Amino acid sequence: MEKYNFIEKQYLGLNKISLSRRMVLAIFCFVIYYLRENQEKSGELLFFLGIFILIISFILVFVLHFETKIKNGSIILDGLWTARKVKIDLNSINKCERVQYSKFFLNRSVYNLHFKGTIRFYTRGSNAVKLTDKDGQVYLVGSQKSEELARIINTTLQ
Repeated sequence: MEKYNFIEKQYLGLNKISLSRRMVLAIFCFVIYYLRENQEKSGELLFFLGIFILIISFILVFVLHFETKIKNGSIILDGLWTARKVKIDLNSINKCERVQYSKFFLNRSVYNLHFKGTIRFYTRGSNAVKLTDKDGQVYLVGSQKSEELARIINTTLQ
């Protein structure tokens, strides 16, 4: 069994924006079903659609979006949706700091998103670890355990 200094799994179904979107859609289906119940039989389709959305939401809670690992002086970000792992060598990192991921309440899940000069990895939460390498490339890694992740990276850098 491999020994990791840090490991964190982030699940796709726990993202606030996608969960909110699915719940609003399910509630909409149930409200329309209730309003059309006595008028038409086509309302039953909306009821089953609402149930289907709730079941999908429950299943997505167990779908792994990406996994963050620290091992042998490198950060490994392994995503479910891609066969491509992102490996960041800690020897090339100049600075590591804990920051707020975004000023917005709702953020979408991203994996290896190149946006405004940063490479972003995020599933949920409000905190992230900002890594700057020797070339000036900035990595923003969202984490539920950002304090622990930043502490481990900073101890490795010293």
